[in-house]
Amino acid sequence: MTEWTLISIAILALLVLIGIILLLLVWKKRGIVGEPNYQVFFTLGFVWLPVGVVFMLAVNLGIGVAFMALGAAYLAIGLANRDKWTQKK
Repeated sequence: MTEWTLISIAILALLVLIGIILLLLVWKKRGIVGEPNYQVFFTLGFVWLPVGVVFMLAVNLGIGVAFMALGAAYLAIGLANRDKWTQKK
């Protein structure tokens, strides 16, 4: 790829990111976005942490570190807000 193609892709990605942020801000202002489900954060962390370990050990990819870091962060967010988990009735 030429450098102009990469610059165009970067600009397009930046515009899409700005659009998503603006959309989330509008939804937040109108009250469409509610409280996050912290139990889902815990579940994602519980799954992604071992997946990161497997990727690091078996496949030897750097992506395993990213999965482990996200898994640990999601576990921490979920456990820190355990009192806000939804109760099943």
